[in-house]
Amino acid sequence: MTTKQNAPLASLQTLNTPAAVIDVPRMQHNIRRMQSRMDTLGVRLRPHVKTSKCVEVARAQIDAGAAGITVSTLKEAERFFDDGVTDILYAVGMVASKLPAALALRRRGCDLKILTDSVASAQAIVAFGAEFGATFDVWIEIDTDGHRSGIAPNEDALLDVARVLHDGGANLGGVMTHAGSSYDVDTPEALVAIAEQERAGCVRAATRLRDAGLPCPVVSVGSTPTALTAAHLEGVTEVRAGVYVFFDLVMHNIGVCTTDDLALSVLTTVIGHQADKGWAIVDAGWMAMSRDRGTQKQKRDFGYGQVCRIDGSLMPGYQLSGVNQEHGILSREGEPDLDIVARFPIGTLLRILPNHACATGAQFPEYHAIAPDRDLAVWPRLHGW
Repeated sequence: MTTKQNAPLASLQTLNTPAAVIDVPRMQHNIRRMQSRMDTLGVRLRPHVKTSKCVEVARAQIDAGAAGITVSTLKEAERFFDDGVTDILYAVGMVASKLPAALALRRRGCDLKILTDSVASAQAIVAFGAEFGATFDVWIEIDTDGHRSGIAPNEDALLDVARVLHDGGANLGGVMTHAGSSYDVDTPEALVAIAEQERAGCVRAATRLRDAGLPCPVVSVGSTPTALTAAHLEGVTEVRAGVYVFFDLVMHNIGVCTTDDLALSVLTTVIGHQADKGWAIVDAGWMAMSRDRGTQKQKRDFGYGQVCRIDGSLMPGYQLSGVNQEHGILSREGEPDLDIVARFPIGTLLRILPNHACATGAQFPEYHAIAPDRDLAVWPRLHGW
């Protein structure tokens, strides 16, 4: 991990710990990398802002060429719309209780798209629209890998849902899918195969709709691993990806980034020791790092995070091996470090790279953005639903 991109040490030493730190040059590099790849593949990029939930980060993605955003909560949609983003996909299945909030956004001028994968949900959407004289832009979620939700490309339910929407007066905007199973592999061959499965399945669903005389202008696919490894995206109109903006140790293990790309870390302070065990105790517990153990089943287990010096340089073999609510246990893999007290004196500032950037970011109300050519900046982060 290089140090030339990190902020001056003095700026980090002013922070109360634990603190979430964004390395802005790395973030900008990640944004350019993904945007360039989507431009080369000839598709729009609709970043998923649930990773950062931060206006400044999303604005950097849009300024680089992204077209619209994806959100995971209607609160996100409201916040980003207030900041001037109008093209928003709410990528969680719609239920009747959330339709009033969705309608309020649309009536304010937000080009909000909503999602369904069932006849019951589609019926609720068209019934609400009819009652309030509203036309919703609705996409159908497609299940291309059995990972989570959605309708399989060849299921009869796909046409059933589409007809309910179309005949009921909704705008059938397209289909979307998320290949979450891409997180379970770590070879280029497997990633390419899942990316093609994702693409082909979603395109197949779109083709079935069109063959049935139903509209399907948008074919939206996306995950960070598949976006970065797809051989081609024929038939796809846009890609959604999120964690690429920061990357994390899970993405490192999958093989789509290196530790030099990880733009989010947690600044922490050594507050004690258990010298006989080879432990240093830090003030970043699971309330700072989250309980995400996403690397546990991967080829390299990083515990709760990889330890770095304050300048961001890796300390190979040292990791956050255990956590309590406000305490983290820093230790060395293998043989305990019996020189731990001398190596990490009380008051030492360190940075921890997270397993899952989305989960770790969610623990903090703000980010501290660092770059060598500017002062430390505070970027608020959205919380709640």
